[in-house]
Amino acid sequence: MAGPVTTAYADLATGGVLVADPAQRVAAGLLDDVLAGLVAEQPKGFLGKLFDKTEPARGLYLHGEVGRGKTMLMDLFFAAVPIKQKRRVHFHEFMDEVHAGMATFRKSPKGKDADPVEAVVKPIVRSDLRLLCLDEFHVHDITNAMLLYRLFEKLFAHGVTLVATSNVVPDELYKNGLNRQLFLPFIELLKQHCTVASLHAERDYRRMKFAGQHVYAFGIGPEVRAEMDALWLRITGGVAGAPGVVESIGREIAVPAMAMGAARFGFADLCEKPLGSRDFVRIAHHFDSILIDDVPQMDRTKSDAAKRFILLIDNLYDRGVKLGASFAAPLEHLGKDDRTAFEFQRTISRLDEMQSEEYLAKGLRDAEVVKEEYPHPASP
Repeated sequence: MAGPVTTAYADLATGGVLVADPAQRVAAGLLDDVLAGLVAEQPKGFLGKLFDKTEPARGLYLHGEVGRGKTMLMDLFFAAVPIKQKRRVHFHEFMDEVHAGMATFRKSPKGKDADPVEAVVKPIVRSDLRLLCLDEFHVHDITNAMLLYRLFEKLFAHGVTLVATSNVVPDELYKNGLNRQLFLPFIELLKQHCTVASLHAERDYRRMKFAGQHVYAFGIGPEVRAEMDALWLRITGGVAGAPGVVESIGREIAVPAMAMGAARFGFADLCEKPLGSRDFVRIAHHFDSILIDDVPQMDRTKSDAAKRFILLIDNLYDRGVKLGASFAAPLEHLGKDDRTAFEFQRTISRLDEMQSEEYLAKGLRDAEVVKEEYPHPASP
């Protein structure tokens, strides 16, 4: 019998939201296996709590090229898992949290032999977390490489199941990295606790969404809105979307509409609220496509909004996020504030490139660095 993920996937295909792909159906079945293991997993008994150790349900490491549907399948899986003790986060965001926790611990009074890794794991396991979903698992630097074995050894020992998506097979993680031989035990640990599966879908579905599309509309009024509505339905496969949130530094950013890896905002939602570059990084990591309605001309009365818009476009561009937007004026006339004129020229150049076929055909890039070029008192 089909499980919840396979059923949800079939419903999307039947409704015309996506074109059914055999490789995606297989991956949905593997995610159903993980889900079944989580449901069947017995809660910790007295002895389990006493020793704080249990064997987690077997996880999944799903790898494949960009645009093959990994994020969409993770969406379906996470929504279908019927337990509350679950969390989904981008891999680099998760590791940033780990490093921040370790740094805070090192600054606090502690015993001579205190372990900072154990210190960051404790609050995770105290929350009874059973499922950790990590998007875009990829190891670049030696700091993360040397930490991962100790971190996940403890998480697995405390009963956490891992489901991860990645563009690379486990054996190529941290490829050619410094002292890579010290990283190899983590790869073996990962294979012990996760089924490794490849997603060889036939098409780059992310690229197909934008093929031949005009992604920018200019002017105001119902015709422009209708053009944006049509583009939104094109990239979501006809799904209207629903409100949601993106977690950022302990708070929530409201998303007016999100569906199928895409999000839709008004200009005011992003640039007239106290958001900073770290918030925009979070947004760029959560969605592969973003639509922004009603981008106005920005004169001196909108200096703060213009600065946020510059930061937003920088982060979306660095990540390779696909952008659709409606503008009140042609790009060359958007920036009317002499205080941001120089930086705005870079933004216009990037906006020009972001509507090109070459940019739209590329996959997401791994952007880890956060640049706060316009610190603002209201920004985090």
